[in-house]
Amino acid sequence: MNKLHGHMPISLSNCSQLQILSLSVNDFDGPIHSEIGRLSNLQILYLGSNHFTGIIPQEIGNLVNLVELAVEVNQITSSIPISIFNISSLQVVSLRGNNLKGSLPREIGNLTKMQVLFLRENRFTEIRNLVELEELALGFNSFSGSLPMEIFNISGMRAMALSFNNLSGTIPPNIGSVLPNIEELYMSNLTNLVGTVPHSISNCSKLTILELSGNKLTGLIPNSLGYLTHLQNLNLWENNLTSDSFLSFLTSLTNCRNLRLLDLSLNPLNGMLPVSVGNFSKSLVKLCATDSKINGQIPNEVGNLSSLLDLDLSHNNLIGSIPTSTHNLRNLQRMYFQYNKLAGFIGDHICKLNHLGAIDLGQNQLSGSLPNCLGNVTSLRLIYLASNKLNSNIPTSLGNLKDLGLLDLSSNNMVGSLPPEIGNLKAATLIDLSMNQFSNGIPIEIGGLLNLENFSLRHNKLQGSIPDSMSNMVGLEFLDISHNNISGTIPMSLEKLQYLKYFNVSDNKLHGEIPSGGPFKNLSSQFFINNEALCGLSRFNVPTCPTSSTHRSNRTKLLVLFLLLGITLVFVPIAFLFLWRRYRRGKRAPQQAGSLSIATTERISYYELLQATDSLSESNLIGSGSFGSVYKGILRSGTHIAVKVFNLQREAAFKSFDTECEVLRCLRHRNLVKVITSCSNLDFKALVLEFMPNGSLDKYLYSHNYFLDIRQRLSIMIDIACALEYLHHGSSSPVIHCDLKPSNVLLDEDMVAHLSDFGISKLLGEDERDLYTKTLATLGYIALEYGLDGLVSIKCDVYSYGIMLLETFTRRKPNEFEGDLSLKQWVSYSFPEAVMDIVDANLITSMDNRLQKELDVVASIMKVALNCCAESPARRTNMKDVVGMLQKIKILLLAC
Repeated sequence: MNKLHGHMPISLSNCSQLQILSLSVNDFDGPIHSEIGRLSNLQILYLGSNHFTGIIPQEIGNLVNLVELAVEVNQITSSIPISIFNISSLQVVSLRGNNLKGSLPREIGNLTKMQVLFLRENRFTEIRNLVELEELALGFNSFSGSLPMEIFNISGMRAMALSFNNLSGTIPPNIGSVLPNIEELYMSNLTNLVGTVPHSISNCSKLTILELSGNKLTGLIPNSLGYLTHLQNLNLWENNLTSDSFLSFLTSLTNCRNLRLLDLSLNPLNGMLPVSVGNFSKSLVKLCATDSKINGQIPNEVGNLSSLLDLDLSHNNLIGSIPTSTHNLRNLQRMYFQYNKLAGFIGDHICKLNHLGAIDLGQNQLSGSLPNCLGNVTSLRLIYLASNKLNSNIPTSLGNLKDLGLLDLSSNNMVGSLPPEIGNLKAATLIDLSMNQFSNGIPIEIGGLLNLENFSLRHNKLQGSIPDSMSNMVGLEFLDISHNNISGTIPMSLEKLQYLKYFNVSDNKLHGEIPSGGPFKNLSSQFFINNEALCGLSRFNVPTCPTSSTHRSNRTKLLVLFLLLGITLVFVPIAFLFLWRRYRRGKRAPQQAGSLSIATTERISYYELLQATDSLSESNLIGSGSFGSVYKGILRSGTHIAVKVFNLQREAAFKSFDTECEVLRCLRHRNLVKVITSCSNLDFKALVLEFMPNGSLDKYLYSHNYFLDIRQRLSIMIDIACALEYLHHGSSSPVIHCDLKPSNVLLDEDMVAHLSDFGISKLLGEDERDLYTKTLATLGYIALEYGLDGLVSIKCDVYSYGIMLLETFTRRKPNEFEGDLSLKQWVSYSFPEAVMDIVDANLITSMDNRLQKELDVVASIMKVALNCCAESPARRTNMKDVVGMLQKIKILLLAC
């Protein structure tokens, strides 16, 4: 059916006998004409889901016979005209989904026949008199102040929605007597809803939906909730609720025979799952108790919940094995048991879950083999089994999973060859098989994975050559086959991979020429270190390739080798003597860049630095910080550089320089800013860095001349997460950056992010997990234990990363909030239902069915960020898992 468009026809005002007018779900724009007030016989007026702008005309109050009025999901602004409240016949008013603001006038008390009032998703700031209603929807507004107690005195109220407002107070202790007919109660994500869940709520015997998530409720969860026999949804997610007897509470809920959703996540419940969970309603479709300090085993009786779609018991202290009875959950779509202490085997019973779409058992202690029958569960879209103790081959049957999008078997003890059938996973965008014991070669069938974006085989025992068929993987962005025994040459055909941004083949046995075209133009030399005999362009820090190396005789090769050896034996002593004499003469200005701190083959003199930066001209200044300034420059070779000159007037600058040299001399990672060399004596200290032409993330977030879309922002934050994963878990000694913030995230010409500024970083010793410091980082980004006690650990970086992740997608600086409110709290109050209110408005470009998908993606990112920002360091997600979770989210984003 075609939609009508254009302005509202003025001629409608001539239809004086019209009783029903519905223009909903069209493309009308412009104002609502005041002539509509001439339709005096109108009883029903629907103007929803158009593009009407401006105000609701006062003349609408002339429609004295109006019973139902809906002007929803438009672009109406200003306040509600008082004339509406003179229409005493009104029974239904829906103005949701506009941008109305102001307060509700007292005249609303004139609407004595009002039954339904929907005002959600507006910008109202005050609640005043409300009459007796049956349905009240005020969610997703900006109501502030205390909860208006008068609305709890409406005995006929059946549904009340107050979620996502700036309200404070407590749930009335006598709610069971003042709202005896309430059926649906939504009070999620209020700014400061405190106190307890009153016992009297069990007297609301008609209650079907109770939403209290995302608040600051404390105390015991009343066992009397089990008296609500009509209850369908119980959501207590993210409060601080406890239970004197978790067993008794869950057992009481078995009386709720219609229960469909139960979410107790993020509450310190401190108990075990009783066998009585098997007596829950057969209608239960969602059971979530993540991060709830649940211990003990998963009872076998959980298999009785035959209607279950979602089962999430992640981030707890569960032990034992996965119950074999789970094979009875034939409707299960998502099974999340990650971050527990589950052991034993993944049994064949899991293969009977024919609707399973996602299984996440990562970060447990599962052992044995992957079931061969897993390939029969063709509904699977995600398999995440990282960080366990699996020790089998990859079953060839996995090749049957044509729709699998993510496969992560990293950090196990899996062995054998990579099966050729892996090439059948045509829908996969991420495959991570790193940190295992796989051997033999990479199958040529891998080239059939045209949609694969992220492929990691690092830290295995793979042999053979890089298949030329990989050049067919046109979607590839990230490829890591480092730390293997790969030999042969790098296929020149890989130059065709135009989206490739990360290609790491370090620590192998490769030889021959490094390709220089296509994506290889921008790859770092770090990606090719520790190989047998690679050659190519000088920027890769490898020897130049012979012109016809394939036909050069062994004798010629030996001749060249001896020649180079002779030159070295002659010139090295001469160079050493020359430098020693210059040192003895006591020259104050350094003639050569220092090489003691930074391991590099580059040599740049002090005078070259002055020439490159026009004597450190202010016109070349690109940034300044606590300990110095950064200048851009161009060497005589045409290479662009950034020179970080330390301000030696500040005593701390000496330590900062030494710290950066100490930290960076052994670090090699794609997402760390590359240090070319250092330059140092008593009067001058500088680091010569790789130049980042696109500046900092801070510039892109807060300058009106630049813009980053959702995918770019997510890619940048994944880059930084990878850098932190390397610092925390991939280097010989863990490194704490200590000063994560957008201005320290630099972007190269391909918008790949690089972490910079290690001036206050800390190196942990072998037996250290944390240490103390007197040096504070930037306020707003530092964790509580760091700011108060000076205690730093890798968990401090995780906290700062979480804040930066929130900032990147909200475009709100953490130091712009006043009083006790913080960026983290501000996001928490609107999460997850009101993501639209916190996300950077510039990101919301879709107005069709993709909008909700994009908001879901942002909500997932916010959840990762908030997990990073947990007050307790022990509850913060580590960076390995952050990388994995964000990569999964990126897959969902690409699916949008």
